Amino acid sequence: MEYTAYQLTWFFLIYSFLGWLLETALAAARKGRLLNRGFLNAPFSPVYGLASILFAVFLPELRSAPLFLFLGGMLLATALELITGILLERIFRQKWWDYSQEPWNFGGYICLKYSLVWGVLALFCLFLGNPLLTALSDWLPQTVGRILQIVILALLAVDFLGSWAAVLQLSGSIREPSEVSRRWKRLSDALDNAVTRAIQRRMARAYPSLERELLRRERRGRAKRVPAQVFAQGCSFYKLAWIFFLAALLGDLFEMVFCRLSMGEWMSRSSVLYGPFSIVWGFAAVMLTALLYRYRERRDGFLFLFGTVLGGAYEYGCSVLSELLFGTIFWDYSHIPFNLGGRINLLYCFFWGIATVVWLKGLYPRLSKLIERLPMRLGKVLTWVMLVFMVGNIALSALAYGRYVERTTLDQPPQSAISQFLDDHYPNERIEQVYPSAKYVG
Repeated sequence: MEYTAYQLTWFFLIYSFLGWLLETALAAARKGRLLNRGFLNAPFSPVYGLASILFAVFLPELRSAPLFLFLGGMLLATALELITGILLERIFRQKWWDYSQEPWNFGGYICLKYSLVWGVLALFCLFLGNPLLTALSDWLPQTVGRILQIVILALLAVDFLGSWAAVLQLSGSIREPSEVSRRWKRLSDALDNAVTRAIQRRMARAYPSLERELLRRERRGRAKRVPAQVFAQGCSFYKLAWIFFLAALLGDLFEMVFCRLSMGEWMSRSSVLYGPFSIVWGFAAVMLTALLYRYRERRDGFLFLFGTVLGGAYEYGCSVLSELLFGTIFWDYSHIPFNLGGRINLLYCFFWGIATVVWLKGLYPRLSKLIERLPMRLGKVLTWVMLVFMVGNIALSALAYGRYVERTTLDQPPQSAISQFLDDHYPNERIEQVYPSAKYVG
């Protein structure tokens, strides 16, 4: 990691503020008056802060290749904007921004013009902004800096809760008969004063689509929800959970067969100690399903293009994360032409595109029907049992591999009962059998 957590926190705060200034200035230029364009009342736009953290964590090694740095910044920030837009729409049942009128847009959540802007911002952050902010943060006494960070983050948390409660009350969502809604109702009642009403008025002015949508809902009334009788219907939490398990299993089996055909040997491709599960494939299937579910009927070329880009960016991010967390690379494509740092290569990016088409057009519809045949109660029980099993499996695998690195590379004796347990039950032979291609790089 090139930057410390202390520096990353300053990046988040300062770039959030600068992003808010940029949004406010653009809105003022278009509207002819000042508008607070942020979700928060404070002058911060967190999406810019989160994007800066992604740039600082995943992209420093691309400074020697500005073109790839530009493209990487585009992909990371565009994915963040897409996910944020979808989550906000799911929570508040409407879009907070809409690029439908822009050329080359995707569902109105993202568009090419602003993706190019994200690429430019990535170049600015890595070459100019981050060095300058790092110098400034080092100049400030760290004790004072940490106190300032804690105070600002605490104020932002309170601001976030107040804004969320105000918007939920404004949209009427907190009147839905669920436990979560009742809790938000109590919070909103506690905040239902001049401050809450001021937040609502500000958001209605800043986001005309919110006001228009609310007026339409008031005119036609809120439709009563009919409880779903089918287990895991649509692109729901339970459906995605089962997709994760099944895709992790199928992905591991696919890689084993591929290694057999390409290298002439059976090789473990599992990410965990117990069971043939590839976590990379599982999360990839969840990501592609969640993002492209509503576009699953589009043409194959459309799905192939997005699968190629998203899959390549996802695999690159997984490689960086594994190296940051464990000091280890689990695959290396340096010997394959058109690779980027050995983390991804053009051929396998095309494989991601093909896998996206095969998944959404062929496998997903069939698996979805099978999942929905499960009885409601049994399906929910099995889902939570598998989730608990998988979380424990991942945690134990991470601990066992971390201990393997300590004793084989760092030559550290067991320091606790847990370390001794891991040494006794997961010796080197077991770890090397599960992770035969892992290479420790520090």
